[in-house]
Amino acid sequence: MKNTKDLKETAEGSASDLPFKKGNYTIMLAGVALIVAGFIIMTLDKEEFGFGFFGITLGPIVAFVGFMVEFYALLKK
Repeated sequence: MKNTKDLKETAEGSASDLPFKKGNYTIMLAGVALIVAGFIIMTLDKEEFGFGFFGITLGPIVAFVGFMVEFYALLKK
């Protein structure tokens, strides 16, 4: 039977073995914010069917950068 010390060490060991650290989550939130900002920028376009600069160029670039930031946050050690 395990005592409380063994259970505490097991819990602490599993907590320190989490795959992501605080910095990863911060970068992930920044990536999500960029993705949302990119989609919002795309909706701001006043041209018909969103074929203006915001809808066809700037918004997708910002969203793509957000996805790249997410990719970096997942691979960062």
